[in-house]
Amino acid sequence: MGFYLAQLLTGMANASSLFLIASGLSIIFGVTRIVNFAHGSFYMLGAYLAYTLVTTLQGGIPGYWFSVLAAAVLVGGIGLVVELTILRRIYRAPELFQLVATFGVVLIVQDLTLAIWGAEDLLGPRAPGLDRAVRLMGEPIPEYDLALIAIGPAVLAAIWLVFHRTRWGVLVRAATQDREMVGALGVNQAWLFSAAFVLGSALAGLGGALQIPREAVSLQMDLSIIGEAFVVVVIGGMGSVTGAFVAAVLISVLNAFAILIFPQVSIVLPFVVMAAVLIVRPYGLFGRPGSEHGGAEEPEQPLRLLDQRSTMVLLALVAMLAFSPAVVSDFTTILLVDVMVATLFAVSLHFMMGIGGMVSFGHAAYFGVGAYAAAMAVKMLGWGMLPAMALGPVAAALAALFFGWFCVRLSGVYLAMLTMAAAQILWGVTFQWQDVTGGDDGILGVWPAQWAKSDRVYFYLALVLCLGGIWLLRRVAHSPFGYTLRGVRDSRIRAEAIGIDTRFHQWMGFTLAGTLAGLAGVVFVFSKGSVFPDALSIGHSIDGLIMVLLGGIHALAGPVYGAMAMVLIEDWVSRLDYWRFIFGGIILTVVLLAPDGIAGGVRRLIQLVRRDAA
Repeated sequence: MGFYLAQLLTGMANASSLFLIASGLSIIFGVTRIVNFAHGSFYMLGAYLAYTLVTTLQGGIPGYWFSVLAAAVLVGGIGLVVELTILRRIYRAPELFQLVATFGVVLIVQDLTLAIWGAEDLLGPRAPGLDRAVRLMGEPIPEYDLALIAIGPAVLAAIWLVFHRTRWGVLVRAATQDREMVGALGVNQAWLFSAAFVLGSALAGLGGALQIPREAVSLQMDLSIIGEAFVVVVIGGMGSVTGAFVAAVLISVLNAFAILIFPQVSIVLPFVVMAAVLIVRPYGLFGRPGSEHGGAEEPEQPLRLLDQRSTMVLLALVAMLAFSPAVVSDFTTILLVDVMVATLFAVSLHFMMGIGGMVSFGHAAYFGVGAYAAAMAVKMLGWGMLPAMALGPVAAALAALFFGWFCVRLSGVYLAMLTMAAAQILWGVTFQWQDVTGGDDGILGVWPAQWAKSDRVYFYLALVLCLGGIWLLRRVAHSPFGYTLRGVRDSRIRAEAIGIDTRFHQWMGFTLAGTLAGLAGVVFVFSKGSVFPDALSIGHSIDGLIMVLLGGIHALAGPVYGAMAMVLIEDWVSRLDYWRFIFGGIILTVVLLAPDGIAGGVRRLIQLVRRDAA
């Protein structure tokens, strides 16, 4: 019995740590509607700053706790700088722009942290006065874990008092429910948002600072915690601090006991729980209808077919691409295949988001399913390249058909988070199923057939498949089905009123996008000769989002521009020191200065040239 009590208390201590970062994330989203991917960076900075202050001051118990609180305050100040310089400009932007902008902040903070503290993990000291263990029912329980168990509810109580007993807290709760009305009453929303962002950032910093006696301070802390923090916020209900506390306890305690029964499930358990909760309660345990939406989106112009001049230019560019292997090096030919794969992947994601209005944080799942299905057909079934290539998109379509049935019942951030849960579950299965998928070692030796081994021959095969997939999606976008999807995206109520089965159309759109993402994965696996679980990872899905937004989500040509820019920029900056800082700066520049992306810039340039010519 004592052993199970120890597991319960360990889970409760982890819940307190997780609640601190999740509560800050929930407050920020509830007020500003910012999907703050950089929240994990504030958590990491809190740990690094606390480590530096604790090891420098060495003032015993007062010095330690002063360092922890000072680190939280400093992180709150850093959050204020980020809010004033970056996020204040995009409060009205769709949540995707916010996500990509905060991801740019993540990249910049990672390299700044690397430059200041170095790449080695840092081992922090134990908390003075809490560096021993006490025995409960015969089991040793760290005193620091007991302190954390008390800190979590204490912070929850303090947040409740601030939100229910102060004028500022009342305004924050009002902004969470109807920020437009708060603005109409004369409240300065800008500073209200800034204060909420500072509080949320400080809570993340406090969570990181309190972790230094429990784990090494490292550059991986930001991305390792942000996924679970999002899960907790979504399970609890976006904007609900109480929900975040309940969800943190639920996830942490379940995980503590799941490790004893089935250790392999621990890496996907939070996402399984989130998926189950969202299927039963689409707004989370304490969420409310309407809490799923981010910033208001600008209305889009109707799709237009290319005029004769644009069609001629497009055909000329395709011809140049087709003849490029004759004049470029083998390395450039391989890079062009990477560009085509990325373009098809981005176009499929754009079809889901731009045409279908379904934001996905897990689109790489279908890319990876297609790649793995083709690879396993070759290595395990002994199939040839062409049959394996045919199997990949079919497998991706089946996966998208299954997960899409659940996802299209949600909307906004909740839909996006359920797609992320699906991707993470598939990634966990791929990572753990060593006998079938190869686990972390992946599947190697998946090369093209003898007749397609030449770089040039495979280039043309990839050209036909990728351009064919892009052409298909473009044709569907201009078909009655595509226009129906756009109608559902713009006004589901009106679409249902005229008899359209909105869920079925979105389900089919979801499946089509997943199928073409699987085709991109098939071309990828035979190009590289191998596939690893990273192909299904959330990071790869974020790459797809960046490509779509860099190019411009409101134009069919946007993902094409974005994919080309992303692959070429990555190929260039990844050779440089502190490439994340450079790449993050490029992302922020595009999001802040050209929110309509490269396609919008090209369109304005063409209009300017035509105006001057006239």
